[in-house]
Amino acid sequence: MSNNIISHSVLRVVSAGFYTSLQDFGRFGLLAAGITRGGPVDERAFLWANRLLDNHYNAAQLEITASACRLACLAETQVCVTGAASQVVINGEPQRSWQVLTLRAGDQLEIPPPQRGLRSYLAIRGGFSATPCQGSVATVRRDRRGGIHGDGRLLADGEVLKAPLFSVELPQRRPQQELLAALISQPSTPLQLGIIASGQYQQFSDSARQLLTNQTMRVSPAHDRMGVRLQVEQPIEWAGEQLISEPLAVGAIQIPPDGQPIVMLNDRQTLGGYPKIATLSWQARCLLAQAGSGTQLQFYWQELSEAQAHWREVAQFFHLPRSG
Repeated sequence: MSNNIISHSVLRVVSAGFYTSLQDFGRFGLLAAGITRGGPVDERAFLWANRLLDNHYNAAQLEITASACRLACLAETQVCVTGAASQVVINGEPQRSWQVLTLRAGDQLEIPPPQRGLRSYLAIRGGFSATPCQGSVATVRRDRRGGIHGDGRLLADGEVLKAPLFSVELPQRRPQQELLAALISQPSTPLQLGIIASGQYQQFSDSARQLLTNQTMRVSPAHDRMGVRLQVEQPIEWAGEQLISEPLAVGAIQIPPDGQPIVMLNDRQTLGGYPKIATLSWQARCLLAQAGSGTQLQFYWQELSEAQAHWREVAQFFHLPRSG
């Protein structure tokens, strides 16, 4: 954020919840140094919150995981909540999520725990202010980088959040009803997740490739911002030699010796030695971001060209840089 933009205190954290972190779109170009990306796990919800507020796509938000978050408003501002939360409570009155809401000093804001899904996103007009660490404020606990203190700490009770000071109020914008319904619609059961052949795909047997898409899997309790371990009845076998560790992409599906797939997410390590059979599409990653323990899912093969075309549409719509 430019040094000539004045920031002021806008929200005080009353109850931070189980796992609430400050995230912008992430830390790029540093994988070779062993520094992972961070950023929102559900990019779709994050990008929509900023778009509805007319923010830059990279404006920092709060990612609230599997719990309630309560805040007190210190100065008039506007916010938007997207992701898993189906509603927002202002001074005890429920409001719909996925729309711009005006807060005034003294208002009490609560994002209730999601009834379905995992992660909610609280965006504020202009984005939350913090000092960047290597070009980003994205919180990565494992790397001790980012957040409002720059050291990877999660949000804590009593902390004060700042945002740019604006003198002109943003008109309240809401997406069209048809679009709003599509944004907050419940995903299918089991989840249908598109994947693209990648990594060591060619070295897996035909039966292993078929097992990846021909059986229903479950999200295990072992899931966090680093990755999601899946449970399958028929393990996927790797008959090849042990690999030398190589770079890991967000969404890569690793196959460890026990044959239970692991999907790598934003806070993953930058290198891994397990064979990789596929990578999730962008849309699939956003769906998986909201899948809690026990969620059933199925993979289906998707052409690389189709996934790339969809990503180009996303990047154009949200005004993302060409490098993604």
